[in-house]
Amino acid sequence: MGLSRKDLLGIQELSVEEIQLILDTAEPMRDIIRRQIKKVPTLRGKALINLFYEPSTRTRTSFELAGKYMSADTINISTSTSSAVKGETLKDTAKTLEVMGADIVIIRHGAAGAPHILSKHLSASVINAGDGFHEHPTQALLDMYTIRERKGQISGLKVAIVGDILHSRVARSNIWGLTKMGAEVCVIGPSTLLPPGIAELGVTPFTSLEEGLPGADVIIVLRVQLERQQKGLFPTIREYARLFGVTAERVGMAKPDVLIMHPGPMNRGVEIAPEVADSVHSVINEQVTNGVAVRMALLYLLAGGGGPHEAIG
Repeated sequence: MGLSRKDLLGIQELSVEEIQLILDTAEPMRDIIRRQIKKVPTLRGKALINLFYEPSTRTRTSFELAGKYMSADTINISTSTSSAVKGETLKDTAKTLEVMGADIVIIRHGAAGAPHILSKHLSASVINAGDGFHEHPTQALLDMYTIRERKGQISGLKVAIVGDILHSRVARSNIWGLTKMGAEVCVIGPSTLLPPGIAELGVTPFTSLEEGLPGADVIIVLRVQLERQQKGLFPTIREYARLFGVTAERVGMAKPDVLIMHPGPMNRGVEIAPEVADSVHSVINEQVTNGVAVRMALLYLLAGGGGPHEAIG
């Protein structure tokens, strides 16, 4: 059984069974990445378009590798070289991509809901690679895959998400995904960076690491967007690091086998201490590898693949 939907627009709309299917299908995909020759013919003849309206290296490269490992024809379109800078609408872009014969379009856009608009005007599958402050579903999927792989399960774990929750699409997708999968989630950050009503999403908010970290099985550290400081949402970078930086001492408040995660790129010495990023607790490099596997699984499932048992071993 494959995914019964054309697009992946967000974690919020996925069922537990669909999340499980994606994570299970990523398993054989990771085996492909470990091979000496990382190439299978699964998506041969399929056209994959990376449409990025915001700069991104990690996510775009991850999708590009995922497509190439599965023999898809992969094309990158960035706004600096496309007609988007000339005021072309998403509807116009959809028509152009349609006549190009695109099979799967991966879009990152600064406006929340942009992937949803594109999907309505496109018969190809659309994958949301980050839309405004709304969602970043594939990051949450790779995070969940990494947690499950290391801990054996997600249900019953305590996961602490630390940082700028207000502006983080990674936080939103992880909150929806992890709570669906039975984790106990808490969010920790300055009160100015916690959305009002966040508890309604089924999470516990804290304004200090000392309150939120005890007993944590997993700590997801969010990247501090340095421009928030100019907007007065926290006093200084140094002050943020002092109060909310994840240091070795603070990691000691969590479980002894705690996992440290970060979506990247990191501001070392600000939200995360270098010795924590490089410690035995850190699975930050694993997240990158798992990201390619999860994105391969999605491409396979959206192209009509039948799930892990039929996936290439």
